[in-house]
Amino acid sequence: MLKISTRGQYALLVMTDLAEMDSDDFVPLKILSHRRNLSLKYLEQILIKLGKAGLIIGNRGCGGGYKLGKKADEYTVGEILRAMEGDLSPRTPSEASCLVSRATEAFWKEFEKNMNEFVDSFTLEQLAEKNREFSGFDYCI
Repeated sequence: MLKISTRGQYALLVMTDLAEMDSDDFVPLKILSHRRNLSLKYLEQILIKLGKAGLIIGNRGCGGGYKLGKKADEYTVGEILRAMEGDLSPRTPSEASCLVSRATEAFWKEFEKNMNEFVDSFTLEQLAEKNREFSGFDYCI
């Protein structure tokens, strides 16, 4: 079963925070951590991975922190999740290579195609805009 890990969920959450801030300034790790009550070490691991994927820019030292590498509307939810989770296939490679009927194989291929199209149909800016609409409401994950 396809399950998005907490790393994937938090990566999307923090990227949405950065998009909401819409700043050219670097946002310190402590602020990002505090906004979502996330462990500094755990969040830093996520941000490092996002940086290696080229999705964010990190800067050390005074005035350092993190910011988006491009405009929020240029990111898709799919690319952020893939950076953290890898392939979003609903099956493991070993499951995909087992002997299956053509109908079953066609179903899984269509399922994967639709799922990828769905996550790629949403931009980071769309998520940030929804968050702005819901600001003031209590929520948690």
